[in-house]
Amino acid sequence: MSFKRIVKQILIRVKLYSTVIFLHQNLTYRNFLNIFRAFTFYFFNNIITFFPNHLFRKIYLKYVLKVKIGKRSFIHMGARLEGNIEIGNNSVVGRKCVLIGTILIKNNVSITAEAYIFTTSHLVNDSEFNCFYTNVVINDYAWIGARAIIQPGVIIGRGAVLGSGSVATKHIPEFEIYAGAPAKYIGTRSRNLTYNLNYSPFFQ
Repeated sequence: MSFKRIVKQILIRVKLYSTVIFLHQNLTYRNFLNIFRAFTFYFFNNIITFFPNHLFRKIYLKYVLKVKIGKRSFIHMGARLEGNIEIGNNSVVGRKCVLIGTILIKNNVSITAEAYIFTTSHLVNDSEFNCFYTNVVINDYAWIGARAIIQPGVIIGRGAVLGSGSVATKHIPEFEIYAGAPAKYIGTRSRNLTYNLNYSPFFQ
């Protein structure tokens, strides 16, 4: 009996033959790259993100996931990232935040714990329940409150504030404060913002 037939019989016996044939017929180089990239994000989001050393997490994000992260920016433990994400200088992504899609976070942005930012959703009236994709941009000095949600396509203006637990369904203009679900204008923030966030606590 040939080696090939022996392997086939073993795979049949352990009930893996059909799976192996399927992978052989469908696993192209492009599919392999997509699977590998998905695994690298899975590995970060379920293991690396809980490692209590920011430098280690940042190295993985920059050099494995190719996330662009500026100087003195800090990503807390438990944050989940997936997609094309760029973070400027002196910005903070809080504990257990979720960032999914193509997201640009500029300089001195504070995103508080458990905020949820995503760039894709379904077309509500589409017969095939298809998706749409629109990028999110968060400009300099913006402050996103704890457990806030930013929906696809929203632009948060320079110095703008989105209150805790609020849902941004549309653009927030520069230096304006929005809160609620959906978020609405409630006030104006000072334009005299000169601070540089430099937040790097131990074991967080």
